Amino acid sequence: MKERGVVILRGITQKGSLSNILESVFGRCESLEREELGFMIKEGYELISKFNWEDYFPLRFLDFYGVKRRSHVLAGKVNTIVGNIIQERKRNQEKFSGGNDFLSALLSLPKEDQLTDTDMVAILWEMIFRGTDTVAILLEWIMARIVLHQDVQTKVQHEIDMCVGHQRQVRDFDIPNLPYLQAIVKEVLRLHPPGPLLSWARLAIHDVHVDKVFVPAGTTAMVNMWAITHYPSIWKDPYDFKPERFMENDNMSIMGSDLRLAPFGSGRRVCPGKALGLATVQLWLARLLHHFKWLPAQPVDLSETLRLSLEMKKPLACRAVPR
Repeated sequence: MKERGVVILRGITQKGSLSNILESVFGRCESLEREELGFMIKEGYELISKFNWEDYFPLRFLDFYGVKRRSHVLAGKVNTIVGNIIQERKRNQEKFSGGNDFLSALLSLPKEDQLTDTDMVAILWEMIFRGTDTVAILLEWIMARIVLHQDVQTKVQHEIDMCVGHQRQVRDFDIPNLPYLQAIVKEVLRLHPPGPLLSWARLAIHDVHVDKVFVPAGTTAMVNMWAITHYPSIWKDPYDFKPERFMENDNMSIMGSDLRLAPFGSGRRVCPGKALGLATVQLWLARLLHHFKWLPAQPVDLSETLRLSLEMKKPLACRAVPR
């Protein structure tokens, strides 16, 4: 704010989210590796959203936009950098003993359960790649709604003040005592689910009718969570932002047991990082609201764009005023 007079939240949340997930996965990461991994994640997002003729015409010689070449280069970088971190940790296990990061947990598995380095690279990269954008994107959507609905902001800040006061930071153990803040997060997950098409892809192995819809054999079906969360027979005034709906129904779980709102998926393929992601978003949101009043720096555009996740088409710009 002091430098620009405006806060572009996306860059801040992405940087913080990357730092957070790298500490969770590796515990400690050198600054050069951290920067390189950040560039690689950005490259991966660009490649996923880029139009590629080969997706429609699977001919090996088609690579007009260089997607195949860039993907090959990126895969090599991932194997090199993440692989080197694994090897370094193995060579210095005594130095890192007692670590509570995910890599330490993998390396401490019994010998018969140990994963190969190739498998570990794949798992760690998946956690970093998917665990960085979702937290940042969801926070940006929440703050956009907070900026637009000043009455909601005032109400949740009053709740935080009554629970926490002004003499200390919001802590993890405060979150269960902030039901309205939790309701805001649920309502934004309903209106703007970061993963609108859940990765519950299923292949029809024979012709089948689902209700009145004929699904021929060979069809790949996916769950459209965005459509479910905007369906008027399930949700009253589905396009309105009303956190209060979750105060009236405060026992609705969003962890996959209630399919009216399952932004992390459900069943065996549910998102493994759902608890970490939700806890991170709730804590960061509480701290942002505890310290600052947020005002629009320009008209808020709620237009959506679908890349790897459902993002705001135009980055949110706002003003942060110390409380």
